[in-house]
Amino acid sequence: MVIKSLNLINFRNYSNLNLNFHPKMNIIIGQNALGKTNILESICVLALTKSYRNGVEPNLISFGKEKAKIKGKVKSDKVLKTMEIIIEQGQKKLKINQTEIKKITNYISNLNVIVFTPEDLEIIKGSPSIRRNLLNIELSQISSKYLNTYNEYNKLLKMRNEYLKLLLTSSIADTSYFDIITEKLIEKAIIIYQERKKYLDLINENIHLIYEKITKESGLVVKYEPNIEFNSFDKEELRKKLKYTFKKNYKKELNYGMTLFGPHRDEFSIYLNQNNLKFFGSQGQQKVAILSFKLAEIDIFKKYNNTNPVLLLDDIFSELDIAKRNKLLEYISKDIQSIITTTDLKNIRKKYLLDAYIYEIKNGIVERRN
Repeated sequence: MVIKSLNLINFRNYSNLNLNFHPKMNIIIGQNALGKTNILESICVLALTKSYRNGVEPNLISFGKEKAKIKGKVKSDKVLKTMEIIIEQGQKKLKINQTEIKKITNYISNLNVIVFTPEDLEIIKGSPSIRRNLLNIELSQISSKYLNTYNEYNKLLKMRNEYLKLLLTSSIADTSYFDIITEKLIEKAIIIYQERKKYLDLINENIHLIYEKITKESGLVVKYEPNIEFNSFDKEELRKKLKYTFKKNYKKELNYGMTLFGPHRDEFSIYLNQNNLKFFGSQGQQKVAILSFKLAEIDIFKKYNNTNPVLLLDDIFSELDIAKRNKLLEYISKDIQSIITTTDLKNIRKKYLLDAYIYEIKNGIVERRN
């Protein structure tokens, strides 16, 4: 899968931008705050319908303009399609080959992306919700079943929480209806647990190899840590344990007025030689660990969708020494499209740049060097 071209109209600082991309490596150079990240963000919005930046959706439209448009030509399995998102008054209109797509599940997966940004250090350092969000984004790209199940789970979770509050305050509330909601919630939770466990197991097949290739240090592993202790992720074991947990903690959840157990409280951690990198890792180790996680996803996307995703790597070289920069480029210069932003190309071996498209941003203008 590759994105062949990109057109932005009134998106952030770009009134009208047209770019063509190399099927393998593309590098965008420029000083900070000139709009490098905005280009990657636009591709992310085109693929996922939302920005990877939290809480800034209203600012996607250029100041003083009423709407923005992102349009990209995407080639997958020798098929060329045009994807388009029009953003106006807080709403997004999705199109593929000029046909409007109403259901987001029919739109996502037409362009698969793996994104790395400096803010991704929060995947290790931040709250569990950030790690859950990562799993939801990636699994939604490769499985419409997961996306539908996750959306249904959240609807049931909201209903269950509302009914817990009702049961606490009303003596006539029907507990049998509450039990039905709980049963349905459990069935959706089982699928989410199994899909997340499978995904992280696949990550672990490659993450330690990638980390060792870049750093020459071994022992990187991801540990799935749900807030319920399961003996296995077998369907019946999950159902049995979830039923037991909800029954045992009914009064506790009633007093809190919310569902305290389930995949919406999931967690995972990244360890290096048995040490949790959240507490015992340097910023450089954390960055390469997250990079390794993202690169380990490539084979998973290929396995599920039979095509490579597009790599979007923002400010990738900061805090990496010369050896790690070139080891990273060696890894991603294979049969996959990458779009990389950086402030300079210092200490990068020329062999990695020979066939790359290199764009430079100066005075708000994006021009190709070669």
